[in-house]
Amino acid sequence: MRPDHPPNGLPIYRLFTAPDDAVFCQRVSEALALGYQLYGPPVATFNGKSVIVAQAVVWPTVEVAA
Repeated sequence: MRPDHPPNGLPIYRLFTAPDDAVFCQRVSEALALGYQLYGPPVATFNGKSVIVAQAVVWPTVEVAA
């Protein structure tokens, strides 16, 4: 059973943004391993130089509106 709040004082909602690379994927993977759940699909944009991606995650005690 997961605690009601994320460990180490982390927020219940997190938004990761970064260039689309292995470091970004590792950060999201680490959040999932802690117990966060994906919130919505990833998004991507091009800043004229590189692809920037974003992924939101939430702690599972958060009620998500349908």
